[in-house]
Amino acid sequence: MLDLVIRGGNVVDGTGAASRRADVGVSGGRIVAVGDIADSATRTVDADGLVVAPGFVDIHTHYDAQLAWDPTASPSIQHGVTTVIGGNCGFTLAPAGPEHADYLTRLLARVEGMPLEALQQGLSWNWSSYAEWLATLDGKTAVNAGFLVGHSALRRVAMGEAAVGGEASDDQVKRMAGLLRDSLGAGALGLSTSQAPTHNDGDGQPVPSRAASRDELLALAGVVGSHPGTTLEAIVPGCLAGFSDDEVDLLTEMSRAANRPLNWNVLAVTAGNRDAYERQLHVSDVAAQRGGRIVALTMPHSMKIRLSFLTGFVLDGLPGWRETMHLPVPERLRALADPEVRRRLNEGAQSDEAGILRALSNWQRLQIVETFAPQNADADARTVGEVAAARGLEPFDALLDVVIADELRTGLSPAMPGDTADDWKARAEVWRHPHAVVGASDAGAHLDMMCGAIYSTSLLAHAVREHQVVGLEEGVRLLTDVPARLYGLRERGRIVPGWHADLVLFDAATVDHGPERTRYDLPGGAARLFAESMGITSVIVAGTEVCRDGVATGSLPGTLLRSGRDTDTVSAGAAA
Repeated sequence: MLDLVIRGGNVVDGTGAASRRADVGVSGGRIVAVGDIADSATRTVDADGLVVAPGFVDIHTHYDAQLAWDPTASPSIQHGVTTVIGGNCGFTLAPAGPEHADYLTRLLARVEGMPLEALQQGLSWNWSSYAEWLATLDGKTAVNAGFLVGHSALRRVAMGEAAVGGEASDDQVKRMAGLLRDSLGAGALGLSTSQAPTHNDGDGQPVPSRAASRDELLALAGVVGSHPGTTLEAIVPGCLAGFSDDEVDLLTEMSRAANRPLNWNVLAVTAGNRDAYERQLHVSDVAAQRGGRIVALTMPHSMKIRLSFLTGFVLDGLPGWRETMHLPVPERLRALADPEVRRRLNEGAQSDEAGILRALSNWQRLQIVETFAPQNADADARTVGEVAAARGLEPFDALLDVVIADELRTGLSPAMPGDTADDWKARAEVWRHPHAVVGASDAGAHLDMMCGAIYSTSLLAHAVREHQVVGLEEGVRLLTDVPARLYGLRERGRIVPGWHADLVLFDAATVDHGPERTRYDLPGGAARLFAESMGITSVIVAGTEVCRDGVATGSLPGTLLRSGRDTDTVSAGAAA
């Protein structure tokens, strides 16, 4: 007798092959048969009219902290994700121990938009090594979860306070290498690092990894290459503004030193920026010619984010803004009221040095999505331009007047391109590129700005059903097999006998995501943006249902993915 038979579904196996009506049999957490199954089962699911697909694989999340209090990794699980990879951008909780808790929680709160009170109340810090941290999650998650080692955490442990802005000595690099080696041996999936100008810590200073030298980065990449089933993830300034020759050389040499693919995020694609994204993708061709492999992560939908002058994230990446945005709130309010400060901030935002962030300086197009002060009732749900016209002010002055009245809490949404039919066609072309992968959700992070977990249902609803720029089979492959193969996930990402029974059942005619709404369900009652899924009827991990009609079942069958055991080695020269 089988444990589970899913009968009569439209099986889309993740390989890109044509769908077919078939049964799927499961036993011992594995798929044992696909076809006409006569065997009886402990549980039978009628999938008539539903798609049966492999569980979705999200390779860029920040669920490291949230899994401590939410083993379901919500709302990703509601959107069909069965495997998450965390530890990205250089930010992890380990191998740092409790003596680094204050610094790292404030860093995560600042750079990844996780409420500080949630981190302080939700994390135990009862570990002092990477192995001990992994043990706190092993056997305690609904989803499969794997993690990279964050470079900033390595630096903090090896260098203490000198990690911020300090050049590492040879001995300190050796200590970082030893910590990384131990972490990889415990099961970490690789190394992540960041030199992005938008990444600042809780004190407003550049995160530790931004001070790393080329030699330090190459030394750590070499350690990654000495362990099986590992990979690299990195962010440099050129990810936003266009890669320089030095950055191309650095990323290529890191990939070569590790003999592993290196992925970066995020590649923004619209019909109007073709020259820019094609230049970014050409970097991968240059790397391949030199024996490296650089892979761009890209989102399936246009980026919609919420900004505020209270958190300051993203805004502090504008030239000349960081000092003001990191002032204590009372001082920040006074500064933003100063005409000279306003002039300087506006000029910095409009400058060429702002790169891709310069789009934010079109102040009149900013949407005011939420206000708090009674005197801002006229501004709610309007653009800054509309408010400025009504008040007889310049747009930037009108914006800052609203923000000051709201004590910086105003919710602002930039006007972002990317929702036309031509935009969707352009993105579909990029998804088919051998050096681009769908998967830059940032789920678990930037909780006041967005709900990145919607990426999977967005692709199915809009790219597949609405715009029809990819077929159903191809859309499923982009969410499953492609990211799984990049990370070498062993026997995951396809519906194949012998592979893990990670599955999602959905209605292709209704699958979608709902609007982002604020929920106060984090530790300490802290808030986050949350979007419900639609049309996802069942999510299964290792043959066990973990989510039914958007509600977690309470089962925790997830595997803590460990390098070498659960991952195969993907070399830099491996075919895409």
